[in-house]
Amino acid sequence: MSGWRTLVIDSCAKLDLSQKRMVVRRGNKVDKVLIEEIQTLIIESTAVSLTAALLAELSKAKVKIVFCDEKHLPSAELMPYYGAHDSTRKIRAQAKWASETKCNIWTTIVREKIRKQQQLLERLGKEKHHLLNEYQRTVEEADATNREGQAAKVYFSALFGLDFTRGSDCTVNAALNYGYSILLAAFSREIVAIGYITQLGLSHDSVFNHFNLASDLMEPFRPLIDEMVYGMELEIFGKEEKHQLVDVMNRQVILKNRKELVSNAIRLYCQSVFNAIDKNDPTLIRFYENEL
Repeated sequence: MSGWRTLVIDSCAKLDLSQKRMVVRRGNKVDKVLIEEIQTLIIESTAVSLTAALLAELSKAKVKIVFCDEKHLPSAELMPYYGAHDSTRKIRAQAKWASETKCNIWTTIVREKIRKQQQLLERLGKEKHHLLNEYQRTVEEADATNREGQAAKVYFSALFGLDFTRGSDCTVNAALNYGYSILLAAFSREIVAIGYITQLGLSHDSVFNHFNLASDLMEPFRPLIDEMVYGMELEIFGKEEKHQLVDVMNRQVILKNRKELVSNAIRLYCQSVFNAIDKNDPTLIRFYENEL
């Protein structure tokens, strides 16, 4: 059974293992959570201690563990070595994925990302949403003309103002980056659980990025975070706002005409991507929708 809960430990605590449960001790208060219910564990405070027994059990259950630094920003992750019984076979196949196949899959993902951005702008009543229709329609193979980047400029300025840039040091970017790191952790977990590795991607191929494939696959899900950040009044980006973004995993979307939690939609989507790669057929990818 795959876990579904994302837990955040944001204050001084001691975590250990007892009878297949994670025990969280804060002073005189003790909470217990079944390991099988946990999908992602975020250790946000540096005042948290964990036992090796707990870490080993979490790894066996394929729980993604994210550690944060003194600024409460994600700084490291822990994932199990092997996610499936046939990981070796899948990783060998991954290393040999044909360039044409990767190109076809990536082109489809980019189109879908821009479509999701366009839909969000339209729902929010932003006039420039029609420009993204044109960008989506004219995406070439492997996005050779960088329609993704052109769409992003229009999209973010429509959402957060003409003066906004993704590289600036501001609360909006802090929130976006934190939310994206939650998505990245979720995608990395699913990729490994299915049996692949995150380093070998479709388009992202930086030797300094351990999560190239997760960075590729998460692209159409970014607007879920963008919409949440847009709805926040971000004078500061603190603990409450972070918890709101973590809750994105419990949001409902539509996939294959069924309501699914985002956490489960990510799993089903990843499975469909790998099926599409195996068969070199991008039409097999199952993207989520916001409504029926």
